[in-house]
Amino acid sequence: MADIFSMLSTGAIDALNTIFNPILAMDPNPQNPALTVLVIAFLVSLITTIANKYLVDQDKMNENQKKSRELSSKMREAQKKGDGKEIARLQAEQTEMLKNQNAVMMESFKPMFVTFIPIILIFFWMRTSAIHNLVLIMPVPAYWVTLTPLWHFIGQFLYGGKATIPYGIGWLLWYMICTFGMSQILRKFLGFKQGF
Repeated sequence: MADIFSMLSTGAIDALNTIFNPILAMDPNPQNPALTVLVIAFLVSLITTIANKYLVDQDKMNENQKKSRELSSKMREAQKKGDGKEIARLQAEQTEMLKNQNAVMMESFKPMFVTFIPIILIFFWMRTSAIHNLVLIMPVPAYWVTLTPLWHFIGQFLYGGKATIPYGIGWLLWYMICTFGMSQILRKFLGFKQGF
């Protein structure tokens, strides 16, 4: 069993080396490949955004969220007025809506089933490649806005070690910043009605 896992992981890493090593080689600074991480973040964001676009019924999700907000608003109004009959009716409607929300929630997990394994493999590749040495010096305001000191503290608590370069971040935080930004841009470009 261990041999099969080792063969599969070696094969996956070799395939990812074939895909990403040329990108890494084109990076202006292969020793500190911030641009490569940006490209990988774009590719992963593109894959996940397209999966969300085509595997989840966005109209149904938006409609369900709109109905939920309207129902909450009506419930607050009925509670302010003290209308017990209306509250009971709205609670019954809310119970029915929760069933629909659970179905919609399950549908929203479809893209994760498609993208989870490839993303984990890409993370594993980044961790084992030259990317894991990346240190990016951030502008001081961006360092604080991204809560980097908090992430450093959590990293120190979980893994030991300490951040030795002032205002520096590693590959994982840079990847997360890039992915967040890219996802928002791609969602707008692909016509998502909501940003997140």
